[in-house]
Amino acid sequence: MDELVDILDANGNFTGKTAMKSEAHRKGWFHPTIHVWFYTKNGKILIQQRAKNKDTHPLLWDVSVAGHIGAGESIENSALREIQEEIGLTVSPQMLEKIGKFKSEHTHHADLIDREYHHTFICELEVPISQLQKQESEVEKLALISLLKFSEETWGMANLQKYVPHEPSYYKTIVKEIKKRL
Repeated sequence: MDELVDILDANGNFTGKTAMKSEAHRKGWFHPTIHVWFYTKNGKILIQQRAKNKDTHPLLWDVSVAGHIGAGESIENSALREIQEEIGLTVSPQMLEKIGKFKSEHTHHADLIDREYHHTFICELEVPISQLQKQESEVEKLALISLLKFSEETWGMANLQKYVPHEPSYYKTIVKEIKKRL
């Protein structure tokens, strides 16, 4: 789905310009996104397998919930909206803990240059995975895996073909921040 997004400079600052997401991707303009990582108190992390029809990284495992921030939309409201859309869960704003903003650049092909700043949150998952309702157009599968297995598979990128190729430092931050809360 195409949507209007704010355009950022290379340092993640707002430029005052907006564009359709498709144009931002075509021209390689930076724009803001949200990432929300859900975890359980017993040391598991919720991951989603991206839908097979996605333009970027189809069928790879990724963050629990992710999405583009609409032009003029607050980061927090975007996170709450995407959680509801992608996994059918309503959470209170107080449950979201922002842990950072991460620069990401992926050139998929000449007409798809994805340059984003991921506003990244963690949030405790307080319901069983069976109560989540995945958005079929975005999410192929949901899974809970141990934080240990997740860190083994992402830090060294041992399963490069399994996960979206974020920087190892990004994955390390996620694991470290969740571990602090267990």
